[in-house]
Amino acid sequence: MSRAPRPAAITFRWDLDKTYLRTEFESLRKMVRIPFETGADKVHVPGVPEVIRALRRAAAARGERPIVLFLSASPPQIGGAIREKLALDGIEYEGITFKDQLRNLMRGRWRGLREQVGYKLGELLASRVAGTAEGPEVLFGDDWESDPLIYSLYADALGGRLSPGDLAALLARLEVDRAAIERIGAAAERVAREGPGEVRRIFINLERRTPPGRFHAFGPRLVPAFNYFQTGAALFEMGLLNVRGLREVATALREQSGVSGERLRNSLDDLVRRGHLRPGTRTRVLAALERAGLASWGRDESRLRTRLAAAFDRWTRRFRASGGPAFAVDYERVLADWKRR
Repeated sequence: MSRAPRPAAITFRWDLDKTYLRTEFESLRKMVRIPFETGADKVHVPGVPEVIRALRRAAAARGERPIVLFLSASPPQIGGAIREKLALDGIEYEGITFKDQLRNLMRGRWRGLREQVGYKLGELLASRVAGTAEGPEVLFGDDWESDPLIYSLYADALGGRLSPGDLAALLARLEVDRAAIERIGAAAERVAREGPGEVRRIFINLERRTPPGRFHAFGPRLVPAFNYFQTGAALFEMGLLNVRGLREVATALREQSGVSGERLRNSLDDLVRRGHLRPGTRTRVLAALERAGLASWGRDESRLRTRLAAAFDRWTRRFRASGGPAFAVDYERVLADWKRR
């Protein structure tokens, strides 16, 4: 008797600090507290548990196998509290990786304590080689460190748009450790031999409120979002989140952050103006929120729709002129800007 085929997988990768958790490491005093926190002490970004639970539920409803993976630059010594927090939030996941900072410390690798590009990119590729991550991927990070660059490099290496040699050259310019470059190169070679994969979208939580315009160079694949309702709306348009999930995220923002119905509507309008949400999707989402009593239409909805449609068209024309869906990241420009900042 033959076995039923395994459902197709879809992978959702999440950073932890500043993407899922509101980790405070802006000062030494705040950093010292972190190892002593319990799961109950840790605070999540409003709406993020609802997004993850809704993504899993919607994937299962489509007959897909969701894979949720966490990648953290925090040390494994705080892993117990992190896992406890995820359990409290009702989050199911298939894997979680921590950075072994103690090993860096013991071996005197001082740069390794702060270096993120080589560490995260290496772990992303290694999990793909090991089969931990499968199918198309959606990546979630933040604007505190290097997630936009790391995720874009990974997406282009996975998709065959960035050869292992070109990737190694870029990492050398970023002053990544030579041993890390060799490990990444070997993993990239194996990924390339297995054929191209796909990163459907990269979401960056604007925890620092970085102006979204700074991410234009990464193209339409990367969506900077001011809150998880914006992320949820874009996922809804992709068919990865349903109306129920979207309402749950909106409710979480209203209850946990006091976000008004007007601010929810403004969040949708902002996404349309920046070219990350179609005007028709905005209408569908707003209608669903109105039925749930979570938001309402604007005073001059007809005129607003006209202005938003014009703004969306201007933005999308800009990317179509640069190659449309096959937008190529100009890493020379990105690296020059990265080093300047």
